[in-house]
Amino acid sequence: MKLYKLLSFSFLLATLTSCTFTENMYITDNGTGKFSVDMDGAALMAMAGDQVGSQMGADAKKNIDTTFTFKQLFEEKKDSIAKLSPETQKELKKLENFVVNTKMSAEKKEFLMTLSTDFKNVNELQDILQTASALQKLEGGSGSPSSAFGGGLANNKSKLSYTYDGKKFTRKAVIDKQVAEKVKDSAADMSKMIFASSNYVVKYHFPKKIKKVSNPNALFSEDRKSITIQYPFTDYMENPDKLNFEVEFEK
Repeated sequence: MKLYKLLSFSFLLATLTSCTFTENMYITDNGTGKFSVDMDGAALMAMAGDQVGSQMGADAKKNIDTTFTFKQLFEEKKDSIAKLSPETQKELKKLENFVVNTKMSAEKKEFLMTLSTDFKNVNELQDILQTASALQKLEGGSGSPSSAFGGGLANNKSKLSYTYDGKKFTRKAVIDKQVAEKVKDSAADMSKMIFASSNYVVKYHFPKKIKKVSNPNALFSEDRKSITIQYPFTDYMENPDKLNFEVEFEK
């Protein structure tokens, strides 16, 4: 299965059913780390695995476990990318080092897609999910993975940034009023319907013990170096600033 076809199918699954989206971040002592977003669509596979299998044809007869980078995907679509504006090409380049791993099995009712990247500083991740909206221009229409992803994680009307200085960590989404004005009520209703039973989870691991977190729903690991917070996915889409929080560390 070609990269683009597989990615198209994966993003389609992610937008058609209740999924659990998990934003993971692991920060080391020197501020470097790893960032990933997991999309678990096992619920769809459990409900409609046979139908999914028929859509995939011969590929349904084998388990899929594949890994590639967006850089490889962009190589496949280089002719299309060359027609895009320099600004859009620059945005796409930010995604080159993202690795995509897809595991899918109609028989085992399993579907998991992970997008991950390493970073030297959390500031590199500013607007990284929103940057993915540039993928929409790759095919110029709906039905592509770019459209599905851009209309999902990448299109929640906000600009997201992270900061970390060893003493404090912040996750902050600021509503982009200009973008929000362009979002039609019908689109919002459709989003609410699709993701009504989905969840968005953040799991962050830090090199220091956590003193306190501004979100009262945060769950701590036993060593108090990790937190997990679960939100309804509709909050991520409609009120992304509800996912803002601040972490203070012990000295």
